[in-house]
Amino acid sequence: MRNFYRFALFVAQCITLGLAAAFIATIISPTLVERLRHTISPTSEETAMPAPAVTQSAPEHSTSIATESERDDDRMTVSYSSAVSHAAPSVVNIYTNKIVTQQQYLVPSNPAVQRLFPGIAVGPPTKRPERGLGSGVIVNADGYVLTNNHVIQGADEINVALYDGRVTTARVIGTDAETDLAVLKIDASNLPAISIADKNPLNVGDVVLAIGNPFGIGRTVTMGIVSALGRQLKKSIYEDFIQTDAAINQGNSGGALVNAYGELIGINSDVFTPSGGNIGIGFAIPVATAKSVLEQIVAHGKVIRGWIGAEYADVTSLQTSSTTHGVAVIGVYEKGPAAQAGLRAGDILTTMDGEPITNELELRNREASIAPGTAVKLGGTRNGQNLSLSITLAERPQRQTSG
Repeated sequence: MRNFYRFALFVAQCITLGLAAAFIATIISPTLVERLRHTISPTSEETAMPAPAVTQSAPEHSTSIATESERDDDRMTVSYSSAVSHAAPSVVNIYTNKIVTQQQYLVPSNPAVQRLFPGIAVGPPTKRPERGLGSGVIVNADGYVLTNNHVIQGADEINVALYDGRVTTARVIGTDAETDLAVLKIDASNLPAISIADKNPLNVGDVVLAIGNPFGIGRTVTMGIVSALGRQLKKSIYEDFIQTDAAINQGNSGGALVNAYGELIGINSDVFTPSGGNIGIGFAIPVATAKSVLEQIVAHGKVIRGWIGAEYADVTSLQTSSTTHGVAVIGVYEKGPAAQAGLRAGDILTTMDGEPITNELELRNREASIAPGTAVKLGGTRNGQNLSLSITLAERPQRQTSG
């Protein structure tokens, strides 16, 4: 009988320990017991249901957020390495050297004297070297490189570092201050020219990659989207910027803005930054503009544009104008084509060769695309009366820079 009591006590102790262990398990992992129950004895409904198939990629559209286990099963990784490997070899680092002349001045400490004598030159002018950096894009296997005019402006020497480590000097073929573009030529072999995206339209929201040499730390890739199109910063006449939040910093200027396929869509040019650092508002020159400038500089050494010889403003900015489209003439250059044709300040222009004039930027671009010596018909109003003039365009005077 004693043995029976000992056996019963042993069983009771085992049951007690088992219940205690189960209680602790439910506290630590509430789902553990449920999973063990299903593993040991699945329900008839679960037994009848087929196991889900494991796929290698996620569906294009999902109506719910994937669970952690579903994410673990999905082995697809989003990457733009193919686009980078396609475009990066065409992006170069540009280093410039120039000699800057400085003159030291002795400034009087008395404010009253400063107004009369703001500064007195002390000693002869001194010269010091100044270095600059930027980026560029190989757009032709013959060695033509696109970059920004401000990257090479005033440089005495321009060095280009290629993707494969080679360093060569470059010469300036031509510059265009109006679009802040410059064309360089390097003499080297086996140059990888970038692919140009000139077939499919660019849309706000498209993924873009900026490739360049920020702060001289080396080739860097940043990612963002197209934030806006047709932006104008009012720094030059011909502006039609692509705005992006891909990080663009000092040294990125002249580098490539490419799409998700590694095709060139723009030349990185400018940033908006109140503090000097990147805040996600960068600008690139559209590839269509860059391509047109490249072709003209290679062919003529400069960009040749048609010129009416007048300054305009959108009529929408004039509260007194009843016209919803067109431009108002705010100035006419003396002896220019417009002045010779009788165009006056205050005239409203609404059509060119019978086609509506939408705004100032559109008229500038149409005017620039017409060969000098071509006659065009402008229609509009003057003091409320219909106006029609024929103007023979001249070549737009070149904007002078030290580049």
